[in-house]
Amino acid sequence: MDKPLHSCMTKAVIGDGDQLRTGPKWITARRGLLKLYSDRLTCGDWTIAYDDIREAVLSSFRSPILRIPGYILAVRTDNDTYHFGLNGWRYWKGELPLPVTRNQTRLRMSLISILARVVLIGYALYFVWTWMSSR
Repeated sequence: MDKPLHSCMTKAVIGDGDQLRTGPKWITARRGLLKLYSDRLTCGDWTIAYDDIREAVLSSFRSPILRIPGYILAVRTDNDTYHFGLNGWRYWKGELPLPVTRNQTRLRMSLISILARVVLIGYALYFVWTWMSSR
């Protein structure tokens, strides 16, 4: 068995079209180790041969709130489109073992993500207010 050229932790989903937004699909995403070999990539029991890839797009972005850099690797085959959420490591800026199109994009927030943040901020403000008023 050959050694991977690179491996990293990822969150991954199978989805149609554009998954460049936060939301429920990413909450329940597969967490695992993405391994890139000379002829394929694997994540858990998913194995995608580079010969089966019809299109691969590596989108770089900064998170909407803390501006943390990251990447989404979208890999389209005849049957599925896989989306891998990746940290902003330097590895992704260099040569990759598979042909990719690179672009920069904005990570959009879904309505559920916005509502969750509003509730969290509201709860934090309420907690601070009750703590301050009890002193």
